[in-house]
Amino acid sequence: MKKYFLSLIIISLPSCKQNDSGYSGPTNEELMRDFYTQNNIKINSRLDTINTDKFWLLIDTAIKASNNDNIKKEQFLATELSKRSLNEINNFEIALRKNIIDADDFKIMAAQKIIQGFVSDDTYLYFRCWLIGQGKTVYSETLKNPDYLAEIVRKGDVYEFEDLLYIATTAYSRKAGIEENESFPRTYATKMGLIYDFGAPPTKGKNWTENELPTTYPKLWAKLK
Repeated sequence: MKKYFLSLIIISLPSCKQNDSGYSGPTNEELMRDFYTQNNIKINSRLDTINTDKFWLLIDTAIKASNNDNIKKEQFLATELSKRSLNEINNFEIALRKNIIDADDFKIMAAQKIIQGFVSDDTYLYFRCWLIGQGKTVYSETLKNPDYLAEIVRKGDVYEFEDLLYIATTAYSRKAGIEENESFPRTYATKMGLIYDFGAPPTKGKNWTENELPTTYPKLWAKLK
């Protein structure tokens, strides 16, 4: 019998059972609970906080160490993660994907539209990675109200952090000394239902039109338009 020793497990995921798009498939939480049941993993609700805290501590430490430079931040995270166990590296990927999925909301998409001027599947994903890469406070406050970003953003800056998606893979490869295979974080997290690209749950919240943005997010609009 296989045994899985997870020091950090996310179990509190947003429900995506139904929304305006009519999605009626299993929620992320249901998919993960099935995974736990099939692999004899005991669920402990306290682990959610532990996982989240460790993830954000690592992100916030990387911001300070890199002076919030994305290239240096990516290097710092990959180096620090590669010093940890393979389970911890997997758990970084789990926490990252949870936060990407949590931020998949039309109001976050609206903020990206104002900031970057356009939205595509790739840029929307990379924008959410950038948001996570700004640390726990910026991420949390933006999810409450995207107008908060008016305090952070400036015209001409880059608001993408694609490399965040590959950090766990890089660290795992260094630690294990092998090329990517089915044991790696991306496959591991995908099997748990944490999907942020093709096959992801529908975007949460209410869609918008461009003429609504100036009044919906006035601070952000005034700063960048």
